[in-house]
Amino acid sequence: MMRIHFEPDACVGHGRCYALAPQVFDADDLGHCVVLLSEPPAELADAARLAVASCPEDALTIDE
Repeated sequence: MMRIHFEPDACVGHGRCYALAPQVFDADDLGHCVVLLSEPPAELADAARLAVASCPEDALTIDE
């Protein structure tokens, strides 16, 4: 099972995560990441991986 980890202090709000995987991530009032599904279902796994890989600050990681 995939598990997403988020380091809020590293996030500066580029928004790539929620743009690429809006079912998994959202934004707070400042545009910073909010993880909606820390253990996304299999059908969202590819989108979640792409979003995590696209984070320029490496604020998101995945354990599988």
